[in-house]
Amino acid sequence: MSLKSMTGFAAAQGTYENYAWSWDIRSVNAKGLDLRLRVPDWIEGFENALKRKMSAALGRGNVTLALRLSRAEEEGVHLQVNDRALAAALTAISAVQSAAEEAGIALEAPSAAEVLHMRGVLKTEQIEQDTGPLVTALLYQFDSLFAEFINSRSEEGATLQTVLLGQLDRVAQLRLDALLYAETRRDLIADNLKAALARVMDNSERADPNRVAQELALLAVKADVTEELDRLAAHIEAARKLIINGGHVGRKLDFLMQEFNREANTLCSKAQNADLTAVGLELKTVIDQMREQVQNIE
Repeated sequence: MSLKSMTGFAAAQGTYENYAWSWDIRSVNAKGLDLRLRVPDWIEGFENALKRKMSAALGRGNVTLALRLSRAEEEGVHLQVNDRALAAALTAISAVQSAAEEAGIALEAPSAAEVLHMRGVLKTEQIEQDTGPLVTALLYQFDSLFAEFINSRSEEGATLQTVLLGQLDRVAQLRLDALLYAETRRDLIADNLKAALARVMDNSERADPNRVAQELALLAVKADVTEELDRLAAHIEAARKLIINGGHVGRKLDFLMQEFNREANTLCSKAQNADLTAVGLELKTVIDQMREQVQNIE
């Protein structure tokens, strides 16, 4: 199983009988899975069917699906004359014409089109259609659309995997550099502590040699970075396994990035050496770059 990015896109168009549609699906980063569907609400159960398919395959991401569906009006509309309204309209017209004749006023007879436009004479009815075959056609195309969308996330995930493994290699090399510099400074720290002890003993007759030695030993322990570098090695191995095994590992990698950063910060605070400090700062830079990439992983 490979890594998947939370960024993806796919689009498609289709037709069925007197229907035509176009839709697209896209996603961006999110802490969880947020599905936002814009589909016709008159197709009963359609949105829920799409959500079930999407939820089963996706782990994280802000995912938007938009379906624009149209129907040829001439196929979906039926015109019908309202007989009662027509009879009432004709009666009214006849009465008006009779009254006009008695008053000596000549009126033109209304055309058939004018009569049809009188209120209530012509009824417009939507022809009810079975949406079952339409839903079947839409769901069939959605499967290929969704597969293309998943593939786009997988391709982006493969790119992220290459980048992250390269950054992990860099972190591993910096850790080895830190081990070398830590070993080089070990004797220097010991000499500095001995010199500090000698100065304290020379300038204080009341100083307890054992207590001073304990304090200096504590300082030596605080300056030791072996534990941080050992933990860093464990984090590198754990991150590499997650990246190679793939799947929905974004949250786990994000947590590991926090641990990486914690060890780098501690290394810098304990460095007491220009070379070791430089390595710690470079570690922080690479770890920040890794964390930016991890934010894209599902």
